[in-house]
Amino acid sequence: MNIPLNIDWQQILLHLLNFAILAGGLYFLLYKPVKDFMDKRTAYYKEMDDQAHARLASADELVKERQQKLDSVEEEIRARRAEAQADADRATEQQLAETREQAAKILADAKANADREHDRMMNAAKRELSELAIASAEKAMRSSKTDSFDQFLNIAEGGNAHDGA
Repeated sequence: MNIPLNIDWQQILLHLLNFAILAGGLYFLLYKPVKDFMDKRTAYYKEMDDQAHARLASADELVKERQQKLDSVEEEIRARRAEAQADADRATEQQLAETREQAAKILADAKANADREHDRMMNAAKRELSELAIASAEKAMRSSKTDSFDQFLNIAEGGNAHDGA
């Protein structure tokens, strides 16, 4: 067989066979284990990423739930604070009303006491005035007789009529 350019087909086929064996060996010995390792590593990191996203989503849900609870607690606190303020206002108004009632009662009692004291003092003053008037009248009646005689004696002795008083 005369092959142009000195090409030996048998040699080419043997080289192709050697290349296929080498490529197959390298594929099974190097490429496939490295590819499997890389796939496992990718799956591991993908799983870690999924877990992280799940945890993040769970944490976000938990944050939202806690925020809702916090908002409801704050609303309840506001309601209780308003209720307590209303109770305090009612208690203050009640105390103020009681204080006003007590003040009115004290003023009424004080007015009644003042009126009684005024009446007592007026009666005492009238009694005292009447006693003084009676005493003056008695004194005037007693002194009118003796004073005239004393005045007469004073004038006779040369004294002033007004000295005896």
